[in-house]
Amino acid sequence: MKEILKGEKIWMILLEVLKAFWDTAKNVLPIVLFLCVFQLIILRKPIQEIKTLALGTLLSVIGLHLFLKGVSLSLIPLGDSVGRNLVLMNNKYLIAIFAFMVGYFATLVEPGLRTLALEVEEISTGAIPVKILINAVAIGFGLGMSIGIVKILNNIPSKTILFPIVLVAAVLGYFAPREFVDIAIDSASATTGPVNIPLNMAIALGLSKILETSDPLLNGFGIIGLTSMGAVISVLVLGILTRI
Repeated sequence: MKEILKGEKIWMILLEVLKAFWDTAKNVLPIVLFLCVFQLIILRKPIQEIKTLALGTLLSVIGLHLFLKGVSLSLIPLGDSVGRNLVLMNNKYLIAIFAFMVGYFATLVEPGLRTLALEVEEISTGAIPVKILINAVAIGFGLGMSIGIVKILNNIPSKTILFPIVLVAAVLGYFAPREFVDIAIDSASATTGPVNIPLNMAIALGLSKILETSDPLLNGFGIIGLTSMGAVISVLVLGILTRI
């Protein structure tokens, strides 16, 4: 009897695991199938290395599922806990410095940003090195994270901070080289990846939840936009410095 119950329990666990993987696969398979059908029917070109494509798709599903599971078990709860306990520092300047450091180092490991930087270095034939672009974006993202945390601490409306930042970005965009304007826009998107969004948003929400004067719905969100604008500004400044 115990062996039967144990077998049923194992079978239930296996079904739950397979269902979780299938939920992830439903997000990946449609785009793969769409591209395959488009190439075969519209472009009328054969698909090369079908076995490699199938294996790569399977690994993508497994990797994405494991990553999302890992983030939900680690970065999100850890970020929320850190955000809730930031007030224990009892010093807004130290909290702002901490926010900058988190934003800076989290951006350095963003895979999307590194891919963009490699492409930029290749297209520019080395004129814009990978390390310089990544660090410039990380500095801007860190400053944006710091501004976002200060906004939460002081209960400042997002539009009060956003309008001046957009104005500064517009002015810098006018003086920066054209190629840096385009790179700045892409850099902002590349920073909103699988590391920054769960970690930084969790910290912002955790801090906003613990402050009596802060509404998590009004102040907890919007920080990713501010960090992205910080990345835009930093790349535009880099472009102006290269021109000078």
